[in-house]
Amino acid sequence: MFKDKLVIVRGGGDIATGTIHRLHKSGFRVLVLEIEHPAAIRRQVSFCEAVYSGSTKIEGVTGARVSKVIKKESDLTKKVRLELESIWDRHLVPVMIDPEGVSIQALHPEIVIDGILAKKNLGTKRQMAPLTIGFGPGFVAGEDVDVVIETMRGHNLGRIITEGPALPDTKIPGNIAGYTKERVLRSPEAGIVYPVHRIGDVVAVDDVVMEVHADDGRIVPVKATIPGIIRGMIKEGFSVKKGFKIGDIDPRVGELENCFTISDKARCIAGSVLEVICGFLTESEEEAAAAKRIV
Repeated sequence: MFKDKLVIVRGGGDIATGTIHRLHKSGFRVLVLEIEHPAAIRRQVSFCEAVYSGSTKIEGVTGARVSKVIKKESDLTKKVRLELESIWDRHLVPVMIDPEGVSIQALHPEIVIDGILAKKNLGTKRQMAPLTIGFGPGFVAGEDVDVVIETMRGHNLGRIITEGPALPDTKIPGNIAGYTKERVLRSPEAGIVYPVHRIGDVVAVDDVVMEVHADDGRIVPVKATIPGIIRGMIKEGFSVKKGFKIGDIDPRVGELENCFTISDKARCIAGSVLEVICGFLTESEEEAAAAKRIV
């Protein structure tokens, strides 16, 4: 039903992945645009991981990296377009490195979704597509996008906003089993991150989870601040600044599967996006039918 409808999603992190997965399973053609070095923490459930590994499979859906890096519209050659068609024909999700979203104008999608979650708008405009959707703080519905989806956990999570902004960023991570900011691991120094443990490992307080090879030559340990399961960890060898988020611990030790499945938050947002898109397409079809009757 929707196979001729192109949806371009800017960002392939874990929250955007919930929407990408839902739209793909619903029959849409989905294209993911990413940067050259994604900084996703929940890499096991982020389609952006395909940038590093070539492909990644999440709950039965495979994301496949497009070979060409797109930096200007002329990079979107006939060969690249044929590669995109081949990936879609194999019922996969193409993940293309296009940091500035320059391919959007060339591909003329029906829908553009900004799921980068940068807490600010990195260049998405209403003019990019007939329907534009932004996730969370940094977007104003009716101005820079048509619709904003609330991303803050709580009563309003997934709320569809058609006028105005999302709730402002509190800079406090969502509460899981009584823990908020304690769940997040941040780099103590600027440098290169190397793991000691892996996603899915159980750790105790003060266990060394990662090491940061600091710019000044020191090797600085990053210790667990709470007991639990390592739910997310930044890519090995990633260069970070001091204070950069590099890991996430889930205190619910008995819920190992959570590390490898799309989160409740991502699914909630995905449902709202699908609702918006289906409503938009239905309205468009009704308007087209009415215009045809008038003619």
